[in-house]
Amino acid sequence: MQLTSAKSHTNHEITIALAGGSVLGPFRATWSTEIKSDVRELTRDYDAYLNGTKQTRFKYHLHDYAQNLSHSLVIRFENVTAIYDRVELLEHHRDLHTD
Repeated sequence: MQLTSAKSHTNHEITIALAGGSVLGPFRATWSTEIKSDVRELTRDYDAYLNGTKQTRFKYHLHDYAQNLSHSLVIRFENVTAIYDRVELLEHHRDLHTD
């Protein structure tokens, strides 16, 4: 899939730490208004879970369009200790944060 603009998407790298010390990932994923990817929903749902909301969704699809891959995660948040979401910033964002 060709995205219409470099500004229309963000590239994420998700790493999930599990109880007991195991780690899943990192998983590269692309988010865009043009494509379906659950990368943002995963971190939002986990944050809601940490704030007391009961988990109702267990399956997430992370799409990496650069590598033409789709990762399917079936995960129970009670076994997760942390989710790290590394987001690649676009050039115009980098310019805003330089001294």
